[in-house]
Amino acid sequence: MKTQLFFVIFAIVAGAVLPLQAGLNVQLGKSVHQPIFAAFASFLIGTVGLLVYLFVLKFDFSTIAQTKTVSPVVWIAGILGAFYVAAVIILAPRLGVALTFVLVVAGQMAVSLVVDHYGLLGLPVKQINWQRLFGVLLLVAGVLLIRRF
Repeated sequence: MKTQLFFVIFAIVAGAVLPLQAGLNVQLGKSVHQPIFAAFASFLIGTVGLLVYLFVLKFDFSTIAQTKTVSPVVWIAGILGAFYVAAVIILAPRLGVALTFVLVVAGQMAVSLVVDHYGLLGLPVKQINWQRLFGVLLLVAGVLLIRRF
């Protein structure tokens, strides 16, 4: 139970830092008049931070050779991450942070339901049901409320 609570709190904190990251990246993008540079800088600093963290963990870099066995498709994840960060940097000043992230979450939920339902990407199957659909409808209602006010 404590482990589950830890992961729930961890997920909430992970979600909470995204609007902060967006705001900081928007400021960087505005300073150089280029949102794509802000996304690049964000990934560069993040990469350096992760590299330092791997050294702190004493990561066995010899295991990198095992990545040769994965499908080349998995490397698209980095491009998807870059697209997401760049999109948020572009959208947040135009739509506002709240609306941007409500729409992002709505998109995440829609795709998540499909991924879960079919067990795509090797993940466990979790069928779409009325409760899950109702949750997505509540998100859409939230989008409409935030958009209106």
